[in-house]
Amino acid sequence: MLEHVLRRMGFGASPEDLAHYRDLSPLALVQTLLNFGSVADDVDANIGRPEFAGITTRGQFSPDTIINDARQRWLFRMVHSRRPLQEKLALFWHNHFATAYSKINGTFGPVHATKMMDGKPQNVGGVRGQIQLFRDMATANFRDLLIEVARDPAMLVWLDGRTNVRTRPQENFGRELMELFTTGIGHYTEADVYAAARVFTGWNLELVGDRSDPINGYYRFIYNAGQHDTNAKEFTFDIYPGNRTIPARPAGQGLQDGIDLIDALARHPATATRLATRFYQFFVNDVDAPDQGLIRELADTYRGTNGSIRSMLQRLFISEAFLSGFTAFRRYAWPVEFAVRSIKEVGWRGLSVDSAINPLTNMGQQLYEPPDVNGWALGAEWFSTASMLARMNYAATLAGNQKFNLARDAQPYRQSPERVLEFLVARFPTAGFAGDGFPALLEYLRAGITWNGSDAQLNTKVAGAVRLIVGAGEYQFN
Repeated sequence: MLEHVLRRMGFGASPEDLAHYRDLSPLALVQTLLNFGSVADDVDANIGRPEFAGITTRGQFSPDTIINDARQRWLFRMVHSRRPLQEKLALFWHNHFATAYSKINGTFGPVHATKMMDGKPQNVGGVRGQIQLFRDMATANFRDLLIEVARDPAMLVWLDGRTNVRTRPQENFGRELMELFTTGIGHYTEADVYAAARVFTGWNLELVGDRSDPINGYYRFIYNAGQHDTNAKEFTFDIYPGNRTIPARPAGQGLQDGIDLIDALARHPATATRLATRFYQFFVNDVDAPDQGLIRELADTYRGTNGSIRSMLQRLFISEAFLSGFTAFRRYAWPVEFAVRSIKEVGWRGLSVDSAINPLTNMGQQLYEPPDVNGWALGAEWFSTASMLARMNYAATLAGNQKFNLARDAQPYRQSPERVLEFLVARFPTAGFAGDGFPALLEYLRAGITWNGSDAQLNTKVAGAVRLIVGAGEYQFN
């Protein structure tokens, strides 16, 4: 059960993780992982230390200004953070508020694009990248998160908010705020989209310092009152109780228009249900039809706490649906979940996280690069012949890289291939091998040799069996 909780609230469990948490009950583990704010966020200090996964440098390692280095840092954090839920939620919000590096790069260049995506304030003149925003507000109030996303520089570039002026309202952000971030389709009209565009006129960016300065030059949010549409905006849903109109305001007070609209959308009943459903599918089950009773409870928790993400997650993580064995392995693993879990379970000594970046792209997921505003296609849509082959190839690469470490760990079970396979099946939990899966693995261990458990046999056979297990369809579920 500890492994189940760590797969869902994080990215799986290494042998070291299991030893660290072994004295906790599942409920105690849930509380420990949920209360991650009490755990030091010092994982980045371990980058480059030999007992942790490695990174690959191409000159100076600069994850705040070079996107491939940022990808390596995020993968390193997923593997090693003692705040796994924080990184898991950052990934969830990255998909919910899907924003792609490539467009920002095309607008402001690679350095500013990287800073906008995942810059750490203490490293680059105070700028907070979007993923860092998601870490900071992972379990905050949803309304407050929406406001910060609306002001986020990466989002202002991605959805063209920086070009939204009173003489030519830009509809992209207002549309996606309703369609993707809050209520969903069916709860707004095209007239609402145009009114929302007018609400956010004047929300823009300004350059601080020198644009060519990779450390101290950066872009931040600014409200440009001279570009705000000061007229009243009418909607087809309530903005205030019993009132569907944002009043005309002087330009200097126009920022309140956007806050009022976000408040209304955050309060909307459809937002509570939509967010509850997405949490359920991400943390519990996206194979079967959703548990509508639990989703109603989560939505009620949202409304009863005025949008507390933490309260929703607390209710979800102590639910029978989350903790019961029935829902184990009832989630299709995202490529990054698969890659990080396999690193944690197979091992990382002598491995660079950079080795996962190209395979992840082949599996269908490149960090900081969702394909469009809808995010990635989830669930069974992760899988195709090509993407499954990429997962199998990565399993082979990883097992080959770790073959001596795997053989060493299997030495206590070297008496027979049956004992070795029992060890491996326990080390790499799956949804359960159907049909002849288990006998086929046993046959692989026996094939072509007379078993004597020698070091040479372990070096060859254990890594090969791990490749088959981690690359199997049964391993592709969380």
